[in-house]
Amino acid sequence: MPVPLRYGTLKAGCELAATAASPDALLLRPGVILGPGEYIGRGMKLLERATRGGRWLLPEPRRQSIQPVDVRDVSSFILKAIEASLGGAYNLAAPPGFATYEDLISSCIKLTGNKTTPVWVDPKRLDTHGVKQWTEIPLWRTQPGTWAVDAGRAAAAGFSCRPLLETIADFQTAMEREPIIDHPRQSAHGMDPTKEAELLTDWDNDSVRVTIDSNPKREGSTHDR
Repeated sequence: MPVPLRYGTLKAGCELAATAASPDALLLRPGVILGPGEYIGRGMKLLERATRGGRWLLPEPRRQSIQPVDVRDVSSFILKAIEASLGGAYNLAAPPGFATYEDLISSCIKLTGNKTTPVWVDPKRLDTHGVKQWTEIPLWRTQPGTWAVDAGRAAAAGFSCRPLLETIADFQTAMEREPIIDHPRQSAHGMDPTKEAELLTDWDNDSVRVTIDSNPKREGSTHDR
């Protein structure tokens, strides 16, 4: 039975081919990579949205753990691993409890002048309106296991992660110093401002209805006189 040619299966196939050629091959499995030079569009669109200001539509749970890594920490570990002649597979991800999705958003807001107010909403509402996870709202995904990578073996071998705020700040500085190279995936990230405004209005209207429904008029109150 043929196997679909998807990212995961292709990646696994490459690892099988590498270990078949060399049983002691070094296999590195980085998670989401951020930092100077990142051109996929995630960091850029997050900072652009924070710069625009106003209310920012975002999904709960805000305290969801995330495990992005800085490109410089990844490259540093690669050099160490080669020098030490390490072999086998290493998951390169931040440790559990390293940061939350709210930390990521707060970092972007802080670095762009605190002009933005997050509006945290039920993720089911966003799904209902067809908001694309991972792209329209960068790095948001409800799929179980998205941010549950065990990187203990890499940590024991010397892999470490710098603070998330430092990664975002250095990315911002690098982006201001030199424009990011164009990449077709950039256009898929970020939400259209008009769509976001409509969803915020819809959220406001529902919030008003909930408030009214939860405060019925009492018999004999001044409203009945």
